Amino acid sequence: MDASPLQGQVALVTGGSRGIGLAIARRLAEMGARVAICGRNQVALKEASQALEQAGYEVLAITADISSAAAAQALAMRTQQSLGDIAILVNNAGVGVFGPAHELSEEDWDRVMDTNLKGVFLMTRAVAPQMIRRGTGHIVNISSLAGKNTFAGGGVYCASKWGLMGLTACMGEDLRGHGIRVSAVCPGSVETEFAPHVGKDPARMLQPSDVAHAVAMLVTQAPQSFISEVQMRPTRKP
Repeated sequence: MDASPLQGQVALVTGGSRGIGLAIARRLAEMGARVAICGRNQVALKEASQALEQAGYEVLAITADISSAAAAQALAMRTQQSLGDIAILVNNAGVGVFGPAHELSEEDWDRVMDTNLKGVFLMTRAVAPQMIRRGTGHIVNISSLAGKNTFAGGGVYCASKWGLMGLTACMGEDLRGHGIRVSAVCPGSVETEFAPHVGKDPARMLQPSDVAHAVAMLVTQAPQSFISEVQMRPTRKP
């Protein structure tokens, strides 16, 4: 098999400064892609960029809040100007606020929805014209099994991910005629700092590299295939 199947392609990973996003960025770089990552934490973003560069990969790190339309557009434009047309967009940036929905604030709701749902809409809208012009592209939205299931204290987070699943499916229909594949990856519990995993054994949880593997699979599909959704669970319940 080709060791560098993404050679020459440009990939943009939002929320790429740590956890799942950083693992995805590293995997795509290993496959030959020129990678751009973004995040809101400048310190974490710099550390991630340095780690990738020390590993020998080309990376463009951009501080951006993708819940802003202007910032999303600027991020897409800067990536294109610096690296070239974006062939792969991974909408990974996400936040979680947990607790009974009736006890959370309007600010909590807005924070989650603006990043997990609105941010995906804004980034896809900013990047899609490049892909449409080229007649090809991959958009991978990192969702969650919380977009398929419910749990106590997950009302706002689940709402954002259920919404993301609907958005992903509709965008897939809108863009497939242009040669663009839109997919959702829905992992279960992943061992990151994203959310508390009280009582779970980290050794049995999914790892960020597992999610990165799924993304790598999606962006190397044969031209005639279209995998719209991937659900991921650990082999043994944590």
